[in-house]
Amino acid sequence: MERSELCASFKRLQLPFFADHHATLLAQAGRESWSHGRLLETLVAGEVERRNVALIQRRVKSARLPGIKTLDAFDWSWPKRINRAQVQHLFRLDFLPAHGNVILLGGVGLGKTHLAIALAHTACLQGTTTLFTSAVDIVNALAAAQATGGMQREMARLLKPSLLVVDELGYLPIDKFGADALFQVISQRYERGSTVITTNRAFKNWPEIFNNDSSLTSALLDRLLHHAETVVIEGPSYRMRDQSES
Repeated sequence: MERSELCASFKRLQLPFFADHHATLLAQAGRESWSHGRLLETLVAGEVERRNVALIQRRVKSARLPGIKTLDAFDWSWPKRINRAQVQHLFRLDFLPAHGNVILLGGVGLGKTHLAIALAHTACLQGTTTLFTSAVDIVNALAAAQATGGMQREMARLLKPSLLVVDELGYLPIDKFGADALFQVISQRYERGSTVITTNRAFKNWPEIFNNDSSLTSALLDRLLHHAETVVIEGPSYRMRDQSES
């Protein structure tokens, strides 16, 4: 078989690593007297690695992260209060198999979203289906879906990922529909998937988030906190640091 025909066959079999690297590896195998088995193992290992990288890239893209953040890049020196050991333990992702939840609670500009994105990215790297969104975007998406008859499909999109990150809960007021919609998402994910929430509101003030519906808020917190870790972060906003140092 001609080399061009061999490359075409590899591509038809969806083996691009074979197509791109077989000639180089054949030459190396000849120089170093590889066995046929070693050559085949090298080609297969390269193809597996290529597919793993591509899968991670697709998973990260589908998670809709607003950027890439890592735990290593987090500035531990700025918050006045944060349990570093607790946060580092969360990045082992032990809460995912148990369908546990995480609440990152603190004022604005303290790195809650950074940690949430980093958790989501770590989950993607470990093979977990993930979706990052904001509380307001969830409400708006479900409202639009209701208007067009696509409510069931949109709910399925929010329930499907093993990890759902809900950013900025409580930053903007929501109406009764929004309160009911968020309740449905969180309650239906209960013991089916994990949810990470960032919020600037203490739990006692959550009824204000949910249209002052104390009964709904109580039921939501009951489900959310049943298997949850709360990370409390305190201090001035990181974005005010330059002003405070001037």
